[in-house]
Amino acid sequence: MAIEIRTICVFCASSQSVGDVFKNVALELGRELGKRGIDLVYGGASIGLMGCVARGVHEENGKVIGVLPEFFKTKDIEYSEADELIVTQDMRERKAVMDQRSDAFIVLPGGIGTLEEAMEILSMRQLRLTDKPLVFINTQGFYNGLLATFEEMVDLQFAKPNIMNMYEMVADPQSALDYLFSHH
Repeated sequence: MAIEIRTICVFCASSQSVGDVFKNVALELGRELGKRGIDLVYGGASIGLMGCVARGVHEENGKVIGVLPEFFKTKDIEYSEADELIVTQDMRERKAVMDQRSDAFIVLPGGIGTLEEAMEILSMRQLRLTDKPLVFINTQGFYNGLLATFEEMVDLQFAKPNIMNMYEMVADPQSALDYLFSHH
């Protein structure tokens, strides 16, 4: 059954140290979401790729929904311009809220937290606990190693071949959105 996509959750880095190419892609994704009238659900930070996506959405007058765990409030990194800022007790509640509020997931490059969030959604898809689509934006081949890991899991029979059909790997924001809106 096709779902209507009104809200997309974006998982991505909060690191300020990443290269401009990654920041530019995050900003582009945000702008595309805003132009299409798609609400952003994300981790609520003003820094790193998170901040770039949120600012991009706002540049195009879109809606930003930040979901921030309580302990991050003390770090003064919240995106105070968010249209809605939900403060959760912890990371687990944060992920649950992000899932509940989203129709699809896009994964930009990121660190351990980004990978953990994406793997939870992939695991839920594998277990048929969700059918919400999952798309990785593989900026400059960032996720090539992850793709190789998935292929090895299948080759060594740690995962079934259908795992490769439970996500999409694309090069840029436009391709991610084209995939989501043409396949779901």
